[in-house]
Amino acid sequence: MNQFFILSILLISCLSLGTFTRYDAGLMQPSRFGNFKRPRKQGQKITVGRAEDVPAGRGATVELLDGTELALYNVDGEWFATENFCPHKGAPLADGHLCGSVVECDWHGWRFDLRTGQCLSNASRIETYEVVIEDGLIKIIV
Repeated sequence: MNQFFILSILLISCLSLGTFTRYDAGLMQPSRFGNFKRPRKQGQKITVGRAEDVPAGRGATVELLDGTELALYNVDGEWFATENFCPHKGAPLADGHLCGSVVECDWHGWRFDLRTGQCLSNASRIETYEVVIEDGLIKIIV
């Protein structure tokens, strides 16, 4: 099999699984372009839902109007938001296991501190976003 054919199969497999991380064909590592589903920080406050809709100890996926995604977490009434996809293989972090202010990726166990975005498994990090609750509404500053 030639390299183009193998890369095409990998790309199709990743897209069909909902994996949105771009990969460098030579290194098979996430590319320098990163997670294209990560919202760009623009200083806008966006209302994403009601606080009562996300129980304590849970995460939720937030899809923004431009198609980008965030992961939102309620840690005993303290709120956090991060980019939704793990930099390792693109797993949705909102579906990960939440233990205090740490989320563990369901696919391969990478753990991230929700306060800082720092990976506790290696030197990677994810983007974090400020969350405010106003009149019972969840607002994320992107």
